[in-house]
Amino acid sequence: MHPLEEAVKVKGSPEFTRSELIGILSFRLRKMSPSEAKKAIAEWIEEGLLEEREGRLIVKAEALEREESGERLLGEMVSHIARSLGWSELEVVEGIKTLKKRYGDLDERILAYLFGMEKGVDMSKFRERLEV
Repeated sequence: MHPLEEAVKVKGSPEFTRSELIGILSFRLRKMSPSEAKKAIAEWIEEGLLEEREGRLIVKAEALEREESGERLLGEMVSHIARSLGWSELEVVEGIKTLKKRYGDLDERILAYLFGMEKGVDMSKFRERLEV
């Protein structure tokens, strides 16, 4: 579960002050340090998971659902590749990281797809689910 989802469950609302969200992430959930929470909040605003409006941070549920869907797809692809090759999932993740060095900052799902294809794994069942 994404830390923002957990924070919403704890508070019971998708709206937070910045200090309130930092406190929930750091002290109630113990997910990260306060400085890590500040960095994460800045990243989530940039990614569109949080919206800053009138001094309040609002969790954008639809963006959060899309991100989780992408994470599930990546996990499914890693598992499929690992089973097909007889590798551990960790070995597949390392292989994907190697591709990231070669291709740069591509989405990890696309890198996983490319890695599977490069290794001769049938990745056709994931083609339609990739958002390109």
